[in-house]
Amino acid sequence: MFAIIKTGGKQYRVAEGDVLRVELLEKDPKQAFTFDQVLLIDDDGNLKVGQPTLSGATVEAEVITHDRAKKVYIFKKKKTTTYQRTQGHRQGFTEVRIKAIKA
Repeated sequence: MFAIIKTGGKQYRVAEGDVLRVELLEKDPKQAFTFDQVLLIDDDGNLKVGQPTLSGATVEAEVITHDRAKKVYIFKKKKTTTYQRTQGHRQGFTEVRIKAIKA
């Protein structure tokens, strides 16, 4: 059984027991919560597709931790004018574990 959920402007394919990194959520570690924007559920060939979401379908998850990704460097340079700039960015994420999929 798997589901496709939408969170943080992205879509994720999840199954029970999966651990995934999503955009930063305002939840405490070890806190349980539900994703209510479920787009699709496949229960061993029995496919349910929402238009755009399935009403009454939820995916239960638990927050594992909050962290930041590896640094991405942005470097700009123009060779004739001695112009160069360096900037770094670390995107925050939340790691969640999927507990149950309810259709």
